[in-house]
Amino acid sequence: MGSEPPSSPQVVEEGADEDDEELSGTDDVDLKASSGRGSLLTRRGITLRVLLKDGLVEPGDGALTIHYLGKKFVGDLLYDGKIRWVETGQIFNSPSAWATHCKRLVNPAKKSGCGWASVRYRGQKLVQYKTTWLHKYQPSADMSLISEGEDDEIGDEDEEEGKTALPSEDKIKKSKPELHDIGLMQRRDRERIPVRYCTLGTRDAARDPHTLVELSAFSAINRFQPFNVAVSSNVLLLMDFHCHLTTSEVVGYLGGRWDTNTQLLTVLRAFPCRTRLADKDTAPAVEEEICQNLFMRGLSLVGWYHSHPRGPALPSLQDIDSQMDHQLRLQGSSNGFQPCLGIICGPYYHGNQGVASTITPFWVVPPPEQRPNDYGIPVAVEVTYVQDNFLTTDVLNEMMLLVDFYKSAPDLVHFSQMWSPNTSILDKIKASLSGHAPKDQAYAQILEHVYNQLRNTR
Repeated sequence: MGSEPPSSPQVVEEGADEDDEELSGTDDVDLKASSGRGSLLTRRGITLRVLLKDGLVEPGDGALTIHYLGKKFVGDLLYDGKIRWVETGQIFNSPSAWATHCKRLVNPAKKSGCGWASVRYRGQKLVQYKTTWLHKYQPSADMSLISEGEDDEIGDEDEEEGKTALPSEDKIKKSKPELHDIGLMQRRDRERIPVRYCTLGTRDAARDPHTLVELSAFSAINRFQPFNVAVSSNVLLLMDFHCHLTTSEVVGYLGGRWDTNTQLLTVLRAFPCRTRLADKDTAPAVEEEICQNLFMRGLSLVGWYHSHPRGPALPSLQDIDSQMDHQLRLQGSSNGFQPCLGIICGPYYHGNQGVASTITPFWVVPPPEQRPNDYGIPVAVEVTYVQDNFLTTDVLNEMMLLVDFYKSAPDLVHFSQMWSPNTSILDKIKASLSGHAPKDQAYAQILEHVYNQLRNTR
């Protein structure tokens, strides 16, 4: 990323795992044959050279970009259809080769780049220029044949960016009235099947970092839970509310106190991050604001939470590494021990019992010293939930700020849609939050104001 440009261009062909891209490396005779109007092309036969030849795109410095997991890559589109990465001067034969190379720098486990769905020309995905070319030169083509393989690419890219692919209008129209959200969620539910920790073995860069892992018990690994945990019901209420608002993953921090004498970790406050996971520009300001709020309330950072909107509330391999990193950071350089609690909330997983979200507190035990290259062991944490007497002004204000943050987002949940045949999504949210209700029942009238704001977001 920070290396000096090489003295002469280096042609990189890695990532050419799809036969659609590497037609761009063929000679002019092949190009003429592939772009002939008399034969039907699938999108896999349309290359950057074809688009350049027919004037749909033009060569230009900085014309191509990739946004991946908060990183931005810029490339020049050359006259021969190749791509020059601005940062190093390397030359790539195709969008797939460039996308795969860039993504592996950020995520070494990434196998392919989904180039045409990842690379943007002047801000628009290249795959859309393929569609334009086909409509212009082969308007009678069977679009179901033409688009072979690319729906998967687009879906994969959306997931990698930390967003959840929303159903297109055509798909919605074909689904049952007012139940399309359920079908989408159920389909996504089936995609992530947890594995047992004992099946993982040594770290493998080729393994999907989103693989979910079942939790172990401390007793199963011959350990005692080294600390006790008490969590305020207001923490659960705000966290559960935050996770219900969007079909994308959310994240937040937990504030509280650690008592070394009693070995008790008390979680007193949730601090939702009102930012996108891939938005590295606003994240520092959001985190600084949370640090100030912690200081003002005399609290310490004691953990974090995030959501798995449509999947089981179990940690992924990526979550396990993140949790281990948080544990080490909180412990710092001192020899003292301070735990860091991780919580996963699964609001829209149809494997949950009833309408309530599944909330999973977990911790990670480092692998044995003789097996340092193994994954950390995710273990379930036993927690005592403390019922608050009333809903604080802080929590209510935070809920309103969240509604305002997500109200115009494309991935905002459609609260009027149905969660089940007899229950709307808004009613499902109310029922889930009622499990964290304060003892003072006046909270119901206060929350109704929040729910009215949700109704007005669509």
